[in-house]
Parts: sequence; structure tokens; C-alpha cells
Amino acid sequence: MKTELQIPSDIRFLPVVEHWLLNSLEIELGDSIDWPRQSNRFRLVLAEAYSNVIRHAHKGQPQLPVMIRLELKDSDIALEVWDHGAGYQMGNYNPPNPEDRKENGYGWLIMHRLMDRVDYCLQIDGRNCLRLEATITQSDQ
Repeated sequence: MKTELQIPSDIRFLPVVEHWLLNSLEIELGDSIDWPRQSNRFRLVLAEAYSNVIRHAHKGQPQLPVMIRLELKDSDIALEVWDHGAGYQMGNYNPPNPEDRKENGYGWLIMHRLMDRVDYCLQIDGRNCLRLEATITQSDQ
């Protein structure tokens, strides 16, 4: 199954984005997985990715669309979040130390902890792509 959603860069649309993702997964996966656990996992990852686009890539430009793609093949889930921002050089990322009580920078850590693979590609046809992948294992079901 493949599906995509194009949505404004506006945090008020976050419930729409979450609803689209979770309903798409539930339609395809049914009761075969632990929904409370998995829905929280995917909701958090998507909320972090979408809000990062709004706050950083598209800051102050709500007219720029965010494209979100979902692909589900067997138990493999791929989620792509496309933006039109300048992009972020991952070499500049310094993971926060929780003891420093820093307010920013935790999103990348969260996504890496909750997903099996996280890739970020700069400027593909004028856009950037954050790709998040996970395999739902037997213990997730």
C-alpha cells in the first residue's frame, strides 16, 4: 500500500496528519499489531517530523506544502516527510545532553530511538526528504 498527503505548513493540521497516518495503518494492518503501543510510536515520530518542518524548514511560510508519503509492504513501514526549506546539514547536529537541560535538539534522538532507520536527503528536485523506516516484528504484534 502506498498513500500520500499534501498539507499546509500549519501546526493546526497536526491532528489531520496524525488521523491520516493512523487510519491508513489501521486499515491495512487491522488488529494484527499492538495498536496502543504502535500508534503512540508513529504519532510521536510524525508529530516531531511535521512540527520540525513547520518550525525550521518552512518557518513563517504556511503556504508551503508538506508532502507526507506512507508505504507499507508486509511488516515494513516507510514514512517520508518532504519540505521546501533550505535543508539542514546533519554534520552540524550535536545531540543534546539531558543533564544540560537544553530545550531543543531532541527530535532527531527521538526519531532514531523509535524507528529502525532514519535518513535525511538534501535537495532532491528542490525539496528535502526525511525518510523514517520501521519493521513491525512479532513482539510488536
